[in-house]
Amino acid sequence: MKIYDKILTKNGKGEITSELKEKIIETSLKLFEKHGFHGVTVKDIVEACGTSKGGFYHHFQSKDELLYVIHDKFISYVLTRAFEAKDTYDTPTLQLYAIIQSFVKVFDLYKPHISVFYQESLYLKPQFDHLIKKKRDQYKKIIFDVINEGQQKGEFRKELAPEITGMSILGMVNWTHKWYRRDGEKTIEEIAAIFSDIILNGILTDAAIDQYQQLLLEKPAMKPNF
Repeated sequence: MKIYDKILTKNGKGEITSELKEKIIETSLKLFEKHGFHGVTVKDIVEACGTSKGGFYHHFQSKDELLYVIHDKFISYVLTRAFEAKDTYDTPTLQLYAIIQSFVKVFDLYKPHISVFYQESLYLKPQFDHLIKKKRDQYKKIIFDVINEGQQKGEFRKELAPEITGMSILGMVNWTHKWYRRDGEKTIEEIAAIFSDIILNGILTDAAIDQYQQLLLEKPAMKPNF
């Protein structure tokens, strides 16, 4: 079993889950966005999704665990996709390209989860915060490793410090949550293409730019499904 198989779920987005569990998550997202984490009780959640407290506690030990699961869903998604990129593509440039694509697209796939994350992450209990940070550190390491490998193979410019380059990518893409709208002028695929263009043209060597020129010039709809 590949390492990402341990994270990837049956539906391709998270852990194998029941219909009720998903309904509780989706309902709580709406309530947390509107009223805040502390402004919503378990009673509010179960009444809004038409279940019982027993149904809630069958899937979640507490409201705190529910908040953790909301956070974990999109972090696990990008981590899974990063492992897949490493396993699927044999060059650092294609690996990084695939990682950027999935990273940007998560802001569309999990927009409500990410909104709640930035709004309520301070309320994560230490044991859950530790688990989230562990996955975030894994994700950062993958990006740093890809950049290091790209420099060693002559695809990425060696004068760029790998960790600063990696943190720049993370910081730039993470800011998407502040301005992205599903009804905006650009689709998420077009936005992902712009990010890829900016990042890859900034870190690729001249030789690598020539090698991957076609990939950089293709329109989003024409690109492989990363």
